[in-house]
Amino acid sequence: MASANILKQKARLSNSNILFLIAAVIFVLMYLFAIISYPASFMQFQTFFDLFNLNAPLLIMTLGLCIVMIGGGIDISIGSVCGLITMACAVYLQSESGSIGGAILIALGIGIAFGILQGYLIAYLEIQPFIITLSGLFLAQGLLTTLHKDPINVTMPAFVRLRDFEFVITWLGTRNRLGVFIPCEIKPGTVLVVILLVILASLMKWSRFGRNVYAVGGNMHSALMLGVNVKRTIFITYVISGLTAGIAGFVYIMTTGAGNVGNAAGAEMKAIASAIIGGTLLNGGVGNLLGAPIGTLTLLVINELIRAAGVQSNFQAMVSGLLLYFFIVLQSIIMSLRDRKSIKLTLPPWLKLSDKQQVPSNQ
Repeated sequence: MASANILKQKARLSNSNILFLIAAVIFVLMYLFAIISYPASFMQFQTFFDLFNLNAPLLIMTLGLCIVMIGGGIDISIGSVCGLITMACAVYLQSESGSIGGAILIALGIGIAFGILQGYLIAYLEIQPFIITLSGLFLAQGLLTTLHKDPINVTMPAFVRLRDFEFVITWLGTRNRLGVFIPCEIKPGTVLVVILLVILASLMKWSRFGRNVYAVGGNMHSALMLGVNVKRTIFITYVISGLTAGIAGFVYIMTTGAGNVGNAAGAEMKAIASAIIGGTLLNGGVGNLLGAPIGTLTLLVINELIRAAGVQSNFQAMVSGLLLYFFIVLQSIIMSLRDRKSIKLTLPPWLKLSDKQQVPSNQ
């Protein structure tokens, strides 16, 4: 009997995996609904790959943000940092001394610099993450407009070749109305998303650092008592977030080919929503990095469905907000059930019946 209980405990899925599976099932059902509703568009393999090709920067930022959120923090500066990097790279690439290698170093340097600054202030000076990253958001926006206010199209030949480069899958594709086979094309940014996903997911799953992040996010005081270097762990999560923002910035300019003050505007909110939909809790301690792309793709499929239906674009934000409400409530219910807590609907005082109005119980 005791051995059966042990096996049952081992077979019980973790909270992170449960929320990830729920997010994955919802995404699959939603994509199947899209295929059934608009087969001409969603039945094409290229449509699915374009979700990655056109949104690789958002996917990369979400990966870094998930690590911060699992550790119990938040980073709302990543969108502005990404936009600053796109402009800095554009200015540099259009200069006489510009080079692709130099632009990559600039992107990584700016991202890591923001990560180190914010990570130090949050981890070692123990300042609230929201306030620090909000300051980082304003700083990045100010630097962006100071650096250059007008759009810059990068015309450097080597960069244009890199921007237009695509991996062609010759054996996978669709036929057009004339019967011509069109192979699928994948951008370098999509390949980079897959590489980063494998590296960071492995880091969080099997490394000591990953276990420390979950421990700190779950209960910081307990982690401290277990010998975890809490401050260093939190610091590294923000450095990783800055690093992914730097990579996302270079991928962004590779995707658009231009620097603009509006680049990546609002991307931090989309990344937070994607992380939550993918199964990462705002409280910390629970999350699966494999859920980050699932959450992002769920939001993107919703937007594509609304666009295909010909509905006004303002409904995209409305539906995304409602979906976010749904996932937050769903996560709360699931966590309560798994912790064997009773779920109660709490009403405000003015909706409750007074003692005189309550119906007396039967004697």
